[in-house]
Amino acid sequence: MGITSFLDPIFNPFMNLIPSPYNLIIFSLALSVALTLSYKYITNQKLMKELKDEMKIYQKEMKEHKDSPEKMLDLQKKVMEKNMKYMMQSFKPTLITMIPVLIIFAWLRAYYVALGDPAVLFGLSWIWVYIIFSVLFSLVLRKLMKVY
Repeated sequence: MGITSFLDPIFNPFMNLIPSPYNLIIFSLALSVALTLSYKYITNQKLMKELKDEMKIYQKEMKEHKDSPEKMLDLQKKVMEKNMKYMMQSFKPTLITMIPVLIIFAWLRAYYVALGDPAVLFGLSWIWVYIIFSVLFSLVLRKLMKVY
């Protein structure tokens, strides 16, 4: 009986209802949707877009002034400043979602260890299948939801 066993009644019926690897793929999609939504509504999306656009402009200018070390240094300083603001904004949802995600990962690990840690898809373990699909889902969801 592990620390995450309280999740068994919630997730086990779903995992047993749908055959593997589809259950893990759907699980990955659901978690990606939840994380993307939390990211969208916890961060200031207007500010994030502005910062991203400004960094693109500075990077374009850096390409134009690559022969001028002084101008490059000035532009790099501005990019670093904008990037720091961007990172601080994106850090908020990470802090808020970290504990629930770690608990869910611990439950997934316990679930697959109890099954004998089988290869889930194309000889890959559950963690690699989750990572591949969550990256794909996150990219698509961020584009569809216009998350910056």
